[in-house]
Formats: sequence, structure tokens, C-alpha cells
Amino acid sequence: MTAMEPEMISYGNKRGKLNPAYACGPGQDCPRMYAFTHRASKVDVGGPPKAGAFQRRPSGFTSFRKFYERGDFPIALEHDTKGNKIAWKVEIEKLDYHHYLPLFFDGLCETEHPYEFFARQGVHDMLEHGGSKILPVIPQLIIPIKNALSTRNAMVMCITLKVLQHLVVSAEMVGEALVPYYRQILPVLNIFKNKNLNSGDGIDYSQQKRENLGDLIQETLEAFERHGGDDAFINIKYMVPTYESCMLN
Repeated sequence: MTAMEPEMISYGNKRGKLNPAYACGPGQDCPRMYAFTHRASKVDVGGPPKAGAFQRRPSGFTSFRKFYERGDFPIALEHDTKGNKIAWKVEIEKLDYHHYLPLFFDGLCETEHPYEFFARQGVHDMLEHGGSKILPVIPQLIIPIKNALSTRNAMVMCITLKVLQHLVVSAEMVGEALVPYYRQILPVLNIFKNKNLNSGDGIDYSQQKRENLGDLIQETLEAFERHGGDDAFINIKYMVPTYESCMLN
């Protein structure tokens, strides 16, 4: 054997398992592949698995669906000339917000009809009429919000972002009350912040429908800053380093 020839050795693993130091299988004589040499680079070992940062996550069975199927919500579907809407069987202002609002937020993960419609419309109706009842419930809304964003489902995320924009203007101090929870809400937004469709010279109809995820994230962060008080920007910047203040520009 010359100095230029690779060292030939037997497979030599009595248990029949492939030794990672060799490039071939049992019963074959093959050259040993030395790490950190030009020989090692010639072995096709494949690339690492994808991290899956943008991959959808299953939402699972929501409490909202369970309560809806049991008939525990005072709601019904009403049809009119403008489309579907919720018919509330009681006055919204008299609802127990500590009980119902977190459940409707939990339903933001839903993608099937009628659960998705009732959850989305129910949240907006309750935010519209909640007033001072909303602020004390904020801590109970964080986990449902985080779960909805963590699905990484573009449709669910767009719906949730619109709800967040409504939430911060629904009552006084709500925007400031959300600041301590940015660490739970904003990490996923940081991942998708630049997730925009590059349509070139074409027309991006998602912008007209407010369904462009990157634009909605930017709008939501700006709403957080405007209504989050003096500490909002620095806390947003900590979680989303590429965010630039809309108040200073």
C-alpha cells in the first residue's frame, strides 16, 4: 500500500450496525473517511433537517368548540342582506367578561365553519361593547393570543392581528396593560415580520383585503407603540430588533 492509497480495512462491527467512520456497508472493504479532510467532504451525508420556523402547527381541540357544541354560548346565527352576523340572546354589556371573553379568544385558533366565524365576530362584538370590563380580563387573554399566533397559520394570524389592533383601542389602559406580555406575544411576529408576497408588477389583492401578514404585523406593532405608553417602544424593540419607531419618524 502506497502513501497515496487509502487505508483498506474490514467493516469489523460484529453487531451489524453501520460504523459512521466508514462510507460503505457490511461485508465491504472500503476506505476510512477521516474527519476534517478533503476525503470527508466526498461522503454524501445529506443536509440537516429544516427548522420549520414557518411551518403550521396544529391547533388542537379548543375550549371554544366544546362550549359551542354544548350550547353554552348565548348566540345564534342571523342572516340578513349584508351577510351573516351573530344574534346575541342577551345584552352584550351584561355578559360575564371574565368567563366569555377568554373563551372567544380561544376560538381564534379555529379554521372551520361555524366555529371560526362565531369566535372572530364574537370577539369583535365583545370588544366593541366591553368598555371598562375589558382591562381586568387582559391576563386571561394572553395564552389564547399566544396559542393563536403559534399556529403559524397565515389566516389565523391575520385574524388575530386584527383582533389585537381592536383590543388596544377598545378601552383605556389596555395598550399599556399588554406591555408586560410582549415577550409572549411578539416572538412569532418577529419571525413573520418580513413575510410579504413579492408580486413584482402584479396586483397584490391581499393588501386590499388587509390579509398581507407582514403589513398587518407592522400595523399591529405601531398600534402597540401608540397605545402602550412610554415603555412600549423599548420593549417592542427588544423583541423585534428590526422595528423602527412610528412616533419618532
